[in-house]
Amino acid sequence: MKFRYDVRIWIGIMLLAVLVAIPFYSPVQKYLSIPNNIVTFNNDSTIAVPALGDKVEVEPTKEETIKAISSNDFETVSAGEDQLFYSVAGLPIKKVDVNILEDLKVIPGGQSIGVQLHTVGVLVVGHHQVNGTNKELSPGEEANIKVGDIILKINGEPIKEMQEVKPFVEKAGKADKSLDVTIKRGDEKIQTKLTPVMDAKENEYRIGLYIRDSAAGIGTMTFYDPKSKKYGALGHVISDMDTQKPIEIFNGAIVNSTVTSIEKGTNGTPGEKQAKFSVDADKIGTITKNSPFGIFGKLDEKMNNGKFNKPMPVALSHEVEEGPAKILTVVEGEKIEEFDVEVVSSVPQKFPATKGMIIQITDPELLKKTGGIVQGMSGSPIIQNGKIIGAVTHVFVNDPTSGYGVHIEWMLQEAGIQIYEKEKQVS
Repeated sequence: MKFRYDVRIWIGIMLLAVLVAIPFYSPVQKYLSIPNNIVTFNNDSTIAVPALGDKVEVEPTKEETIKAISSNDFETVSAGEDQLFYSVAGLPIKKVDVNILEDLKVIPGGQSIGVQLHTVGVLVVGHHQVNGTNKELSPGEEANIKVGDIILKINGEPIKEMQEVKPFVEKAGKADKSLDVTIKRGDEKIQTKLTPVMDAKENEYRIGLYIRDSAAGIGTMTFYDPKSKKYGALGHVISDMDTQKPIEIFNGAIVNSTVTSIEKGTNGTPGEKQAKFSVDADKIGTITKNSPFGIFGKLDEKMNNGKFNKPMPVALSHEVEEGPAKILTVVEGEKIEEFDVEVVSSVPQKFPATKGMIIQITDPELLKKTGGIVQGMSGSPIIQNGKIIGAVTHVFVNDPTSGYGVHIEWMLQEAGIQIYEKEKQVS
């Protein structure tokens, strides 16, 4: 008994040493992502928009990918209700037997959707010079307002739309006063003074800031739950095209969209879906969350999915196999089609991560039409062995036939859908 006790002490000491060493270990990831291509609204009732979609600059090897998507060295992550995983340098120190709920089924997506987002406050996307009486200057820069800041309040009044800013600027300019501005920068709220300047050429008071309160684009629906009406789409976060930061949303909506053309991808140049939707169209769902795993919300009405309208079971990350699979997506009009792909690699993940798989398009018809994965295909559900296993999220710029996918497990979890049975402790 004494020998066993000593062994436990030594194991405890070794584990403690590993934990102490962890903060000093920081593996370098060599993968760069360019934020999604989104556009601002215009005043037309129907707008043609490019696709939402991330691009990966380099095509990594399988070994490099496994290292990249397994590189979180110490994580404690909730994996559903009453579920907790721990890992040290990728090795579990608490083993949990996790099973999926037997009756869990969701309907696969594949539909092309129009995405309409309204930001929290007003987003600062740039500075410009104002032609003042004596010199050119940017009052916004003088007030230390930076690109990516969110204007929340002016003179204590909440700001929700761009059009609400101008009256404050004119009133303060005419009274020769400064504006008390509350901005959000990351998690910090900052107070600053902003003094409007008369633009000598335009004969208007200006603050030297480019601002935005809304954005639009297209993507692909991944799944929706017929019971709760919750859905998930895109599989990645939507970022502002100018600030390259995730958009903090006040509200948003999804609508039906029609794919009008495809810009085919080639090596070095990712392709893109072009689609149109009506700004005034009836929304089919709300957007309540914009996260690293996609956009989420609830559907207001059932979506038509053609022959793929039946609920399907889902697979956890450790159940995904290397080999043949299918994706559902739209390449023309609103018709959802099924195409062949290959799961090149998949890493079982004990905690949520956005890049869990590498997939390659193998379908000759899809390769002919698109050249591979194109922007706007983000969110296309991946199906293997009769189960939904994930969604397409990225394309490799140097090889548009291939890209990343996210495991469906994390998208369902992010949507607030309970997917696990009660945990069973394994000794």
